[in-house]
Amino acid sequence: MRFMILVKASKESETGVMPNQQLLTEMGKFNEELVKAGVMLAGEGLHPSSKGVRVRFSGRKLTVIDGPFAETKELIAGFWIWQVKSKEEAIEWVKRCPNPFPGMESEIEIRQVFEAEDFGAEFTPELREQEERIRAQVAAKK
Repeated sequence: MRFMILVKASKESETGVMPNQQLLTEMGKFNEELVKAGVMLAGEGLHPSSKGVRVRFSGRKLTVIDGPFAETKELIAGFWIWQVKSKEEAIEWVKRCPNPFPGMESEIEIRQVFEAEDFGAEFTPELREQEERIRAQVAAKK
């Protein structure tokens, strides 16, 4: 099972405050543990929403909205993608994670990633083949 682990933003991360050397060291050690255990597939930090945009869809109309975005608690500062056996295993790994914002309250959200079999009959053999082809092309570019 794959899970996306979402590090929720803080006021500090949204103003562009970078992590200190101690946190970078602790996160580096944690990431090494994840890699050694075969859990981590990807992981990155994100720039503040002030450098981002949102694209809103309303029927066929598209609207581009420049950041920053007001609700910090709804924003993401970074993420991992993990391969684990269960949600419970993902929770156990998050419990070992250093606090992303030391000395402050912070939150990490765990969300399961859809797999091909989750889509049922609507995901036809042709669509599955297309998906596999796209994944192979992406993997070849790494």
